[in-house]
Amino acid sequence: MHLQTIRVHLGQRGYPIKVGSGVIASVGQELSGLSGTSVVAVITVEGIRRLYGTAVEGSIASSGIRPVVIEVPDREGAKTIQTYAEVMGELLAARAGKDALIVSLGGGCVGDLAGFVAATYMRGVRLVHLPTTLLAQVDSSIGGKAALNLPGGKNSIGAFWQPCLVLSDVDVLKTLPQREVRCGLAELIKYGAIMDIRLFEFIEREKGRLNALEREATLRAISAAARLKAKLVSVDEREAKGLRTLLNFGHTVGHAIEAAMEYRGYSHGEAISVGMVAETRLARLLGLCSDDEAERLERIIESYGLPKRLEGVSKEAIVDLMWHDKKVEGGRLKFALPNGLGRGIVVADPPTGTVAKALEGVVGD
Repeated sequence: MHLQTIRVHLGQRGYPIKVGSGVIASVGQELSGLSGTSVVAVITVEGIRRLYGTAVEGSIASSGIRPVVIEVPDREGAKTIQTYAEVMGELLAARAGKDALIVSLGGGCVGDLAGFVAATYMRGVRLVHLPTTLLAQVDSSIGGKAALNLPGGKNSIGAFWQPCLVLSDVDVLKTLPQREVRCGLAELIKYGAIMDIRLFEFIEREKGRLNALEREATLRAISAAARLKAKLVSVDEREAKGLRTLLNFGHTVGHAIEAAMEYRGYSHGEAISVGMVAETRLARLLGLCSDDEAERLERIIESYGLPKRLEGVSKEAIVDLMWHDKKVEGGRLKFALPNGLGRGIVVADPPTGTVAKALEGVVGD
């Protein structure tokens, strides 16, 4: 087993991200290095447990640690106050103490829930992420953001709580439906478009290998994205400097789409895909990127089978929902926009009419 190790540099709260093949089998060995753990609580969903529960639970048990498995609803159903309360109750019933270790085994929604549980149980316990989706491996498992949803807004309740370890096994991605793969590829496109033109060009060039999750190409893409995010988190953990905010490209519109769809019908990656199209058109209207660059981004999105348009929701509804997003500060709406391909800029309070014009042809009832 060959692992690539990428570090998030946050002093004593820093941690490694280990990316490789066959990682699942070594989970127990990796966790045994985290001394003083009496209870390991694995938070997962039924389908993921069916696929990987035996391997993960057996590996943990073989290291002499007692695993407690807590199954939660899939997708955004994991990120409700009710689910959170039920998980906290199960931890208390298991007599998990301050030395407990929370392990998320699943995608981004499971990771968000597990992170918020870890941040608040006994005023904070340790956390390890075992992301099983491409989207989680390239993005949500890194950086310490943890959140729950409210009916009126995605991620409205949350905290920053860094894991002590992230273990990404590219082999588990082979069991993903193609739609889930595309969702992760949307986040990879985001990283390239806003931060790294070489990654963007790699994604353009290697469509066949990435769609097929060919091991070498997938390892390269995931590691590249992890390095980019680790670098931003290391220098701007809580988005105080505006650097980490670049990773919100596509998310101002995308989160509004998710809320408008009541977190059904469109997955996170699909909503972000449409959001990137709208926000790139906004960047073009503001003179930040050329027509050719905007069209190039739309072509790569379309080439990966990702949506470019949302029907059945009005522009007015999307604009209204954007104002409920956590990215609104001081009464100003913020967008992370491409400033040419491969680099980005944060724009606050663009003219409302320009935002509405950018949405034309992208969303509409």
